[in-house]
Amino acid sequence: MKKLLILVVLLVVNFGFAQTYSKHYYERKELFEKSVDTPDEIIFLGNSITEGGNWKALFPDRNVVNRGISGDVTDGILFRLEEVTASQPSKVFLLVGTNDMAKGKSIDYVLENTEKIIAQIKEQSKDTKIYLQSILPINPNVGKKFPGHKNNHEKIMAANKRLKALAKDYDINYINLHTPMSDGKKHLKPKYTHDGLHLTEEGYQKWKKIIYKYVN
Repeated sequence: MKKLLILVVLLVVNFGFAQTYSKHYYERKELFEKSVDTPDEIIFLGNSITEGGNWKALFPDRNVVNRGISGDVTDGILFRLEEVTASQPSKVFLLVGTNDMAKGKSIDYVLENTEKIIAQIKEQSKDTKIYLQSILPINPNVGKKFPGHKNNHEKIMAANKRLKALAKDYDINYINLHTPMSDGKKHLKPKYTHDGLHLTEEGYQKWKKIIYKYVN
């Protein structure tokens, strides 16, 4: 009876956890898991901002792989991270956190989970170089959608300071995307966004310029 109760509890917990993510998340996760691993992958890991990048076109001479999922959060990346490390990628470019805070998660929560992501990559793929990218700025004056994200201007900047320190603690590269993509108010420059959160093609070109030396 006791074993049956434990099993029921585990099933309930797992079922509840499984319901955390969207249909799109599971479709993308399944697609990734069916993809053939290739040597020297350079993985871009994150949420919709990463998913929206045509990384193969931006870096045609490199074996770049898009592992972005729209709406993803730090827990979601942890849940699918084994697929990322399975190919023993040469580099991982991580960008995550803005959706967590839009869902009410604290900066501490984002940092704790980001640390877990870094530690797991290091454990499962020891030769992978990790590039921790700052959370991008937002612009509350462009578009009317995503108010939950656009209210986190100050939290994003505070989180980025701690992400930079985290990168130093783990001896990995920190890439500041926030400053070069911000205007005088430290908002995302209007030319880089069509809705105040996601990037235009010009925004991705700017991103490419910032990280070019690290990818190559």
